[in-house]
Amino acid sequence: MAIWNQTASEENNDKPSAPSSAVVPPHATSIPVAKEGAAKGSRESVFGAGVTIEGKIEGDADIRIAGKFKGDIHIKGDLHVDKGARLAAKVSAANVTLGGELDGNVIATGQVRLMESGQMVGDLKASTLTVAAGSRMRGHVEFGWNPAEAAKFTNGQAHDNEKNRAGG
Repeated sequence: MAIWNQTASEENNDKPSAPSSAVVPPHATSIPVAKEGAAKGSRESVFGAGVTIEGKIEGDADIRIAGKFKGDIHIKGDLHVDKGARLAAKVSAANVTLGGELDGNVIATGQVRLMESGQMVGDLKASTLTVAAGSRMRGHVEFGWNPAEAAKFTNGQAHDNEKNRAGG
């Protein structure tokens, strides 16, 4: 062990660039491969905690927001709103995980998850809804309806109510 340390320190003193260049290429080669694999498997854009954005987000990829956003989000991917994030937005996404605060309406083709730290003020429409203890929401909620069943509802009133009005 001591011989290795002495040899390594001698090499560093004699030729400081040689060990660095010998070590860098393997790492440089492996890093792009990892990035390409991550990009192909998981296409997620991240907006950090110190970021404030106003405008419109559109696309096919997943979005993770930890900062502040105001505007519209229309994505085919998933939206993750981290704890501490604040959004004033109209959201349309495949799946939504809400750990922060959202003031606006959500339409999800898949699942909406309200985490323990999540807070939402607005209307929500999704295929499935998971609500953790401690989360808060105020607004109109529709979930569990497939498109054919949803067509039976008009302005929040069931098809049966329409039959009753027509018949009587």
